[in-house]
Amino acid sequence: MYSMTGFGKSISEFLGRQISVNIKSLNSKSIDINLRLPIRYKEKEIELRKIISKELIRGKVECFVNIESKQSNPSNELNHSIIKSYIDDLRSISSDLSQTEAMKIAVSLPEVISAKEDEVEQEEWKNLEKTLLEAIEKLNDFRKTEGDTLETELKRNIVQIEQSLEKIIPFEQERVDRVKEKFESYLSDLPVDIDENRLHQELIFYVEKFDITEEKVRLKQHLKYFLETMQSTNSEGKKLGFIAQEIGREINTIGSKANHHEIQKIVVIMKDELEKMKEQLFNVL
Repeated sequence: MYSMTGFGKSISEFLGRQISVNIKSLNSKSIDINLRLPIRYKEKEIELRKIISKELIRGKVECFVNIESKQSNPSNELNHSIIKSYIDDLRSISSDLSQTEAMKIAVSLPEVISAKEDEVEQEEWKNLEKTLLEAIEKLNDFRKTEGDTLETELKRNIVQIEQSLEKIIPFEQERVDRVKEKFESYLSDLPVDIDENRLHQELIFYVEKFDITEEKVRLKQHLKYFLETMQSTNSEGKKLGFIAQEIGREINTIGSKANHHEIQKIVVIMKDELEKMKEQLFNVL
């Protein structure tokens, strides 16, 4: 089992550049990627998104790629056309502004100096992809650790529900006996003769209306299926959520048919464990 929460970081060096990839993920119904890249790598954005989607499957993902030059004297150049445009605009605003004064202002404005960028070669793309995959691997290791914790807690919730279900058994016959006594007490006060056969038929019909045998069997099956699905090697977070909904339906039906205060207490305990499960399942991949 994997969590959707995780963090990974990887750093590599290539031809005088340090490339760092930071990636983190939170829970989400689908894959939602926020990818920030240097201009140098913008043309590879679609391919990088595909890699992230394939490897992480689900989650709200934030990925930041950064480049730092390790060279002491990076090659820069002046943007002559931009500087000239700035000077012309400045002097058109103020005719008293000299060429020298306009030049001083212009060179302090944005995009006047830019670093010369050579073309990105195939080897550099491979290095970037390798660095990204290393960061994702570390994130997935984090997800697995978190997932192990989630799995332990979910198993505990399932066991608690199973044990609560067993505690209902002693009260089921008591519940039937109480209904029978209630019927007989009520009918004994009536000044009429009672047809015993008809009484038993009506009693059986009434008891069947709040019989919970089927609900208990289905609940046990859902709990077993939940545990089996947890062992899957695939991403099953959504499926576990659907099974939890079915578990909830059976618990609610048992509660509505309970007609016994002790069984109602046990149902409340099961509902509490189920709510804890649902909270955990929001973060399961």
